Amino acid sequence: MGAAGRSVPRLTPRGLSRRLAQRLGWVPVFGPGPVPTCPPGWRTGPPDFVGVGAQKAGTTWWRSLIGAHPDVVLGERKELHYFSDYWRLEFSNEDAERYHRYFPRPEGALCGEWTPRYMSDFWTPDLLARAAPDAKILVLLRDPVARYRSGLTASLAGVSPPFHPDVAQEAMERGLYADQLERLLAAFAREQVLLLQYEVCRVNVVSELARTYRFLGLDDSFVPEGAEEVVNRTEDKVNVPDETTERLAVLYRNDVIRLAEAFPEIDVTLWPPFADLAP
Repeated sequence: MGAAGRSVPRLTPRGLSRRLAQRLGWVPVFGPGPVPTCPPGWRTGPPDFVGVGAQKAGTTWWRSLIGAHPDVVLGERKELHYFSDYWRLEFSNEDAERYHRYFPRPEGALCGEWTPRYMSDFWTPDLLARAAPDAKILVLLRDPVARYRSGLTASLAGVSPPFHPDVAQEAMERGLYADQLERLLAAFAREQVLLLQYEVCRVNVVSELARTYRFLGLDDSFVPEGAEEVVNRTEDKVNVPDETTERLAVLYRNDVIRLAEAFPEIDVTLWPPFADLAP
């Protein structure tokens, strides 16, 4: 019960940051949970790959396709949120070793996770690099204006009014991709990072999935059944006024310019508010 005797809404890990949720009086469900049992004959160690972003950009769908590969083993939980508390805690070698225990797999199989806020939390890339320095890093981006509405919907799932503007602020900041990628590439070499675009993946599922498999060192001829069926689609999205949408396009513009300059593989013509930025 809350301070006034009301029940407190619970948020999923895809929602708000712990600090924001606590400030608003909400109780988030965070943290990696108990360490899984490692079956006999299996081993644990640093993850072979980690997806770090972006929230509401098709990451659940893409993770499921990676997990469908016969040479990949994934845990039941998609998002570990292992590093969520380390904005206020020291990160030790023991913490890194405990992280490794979340990735049991048989010899010859790959194992990893995907927590979309790893890219947006400024402290996480450096800690992830300490815990898994050789991991392959996956980034899936989506038109930031479209992502804002879906992200806002996810953050407010199960939360009763009144709506707090800090929720919208955090949803907006998650779409500032250039800043986030700059932090990520300060921690990992460029060749360790695969940048994917949701809109391209939707149109060219098989070829983009093969590119992902190759990046991970997997047989790229495998095509999962039902690959084109997007999972975890958000249906009832919150209303975003046209004025807010227009304002977001202006706010994101410089960031998208920087993103396109640094990563020419991003096709801005697939992001309607920024199509005019194409060369």
